[in-house]
Amino acid sequence: MAPTLRHGDALLVRRGGRAVRAGDLVVGTFRTRPDLLVVKRAARPVDGGWELRGDNALVTDDSRVYGVADVLGRVVLRYWPRPTWFSVPSV
Repeated sequence: MAPTLRHGDALLVRRGGRAVRAGDLVVGTFRTRPDLLVVKRAARPVDGGWELRGDNALVTDDSRVYGVADVLGRVVLRYWPRPTWFSVPSV
């Protein structure tokens, strides 16, 4: 999911809550690869699931390779490394 996310980023994920919308970052599993947990961007609803896309189309494996995915939760916040807007002023 580079450049949006990098390896090692810690995320707060919410199950339930408001419905997933196109453009949301989500955690899901592809129906053809149920053992693979992924963080991708929801593109559009299809066949009772979602088409998921990575942000870097040249180097990502997403619904173009694995097909329809089931969404497990929606990414609410990246909390580590600390986002720039979350900085604490120095004294």
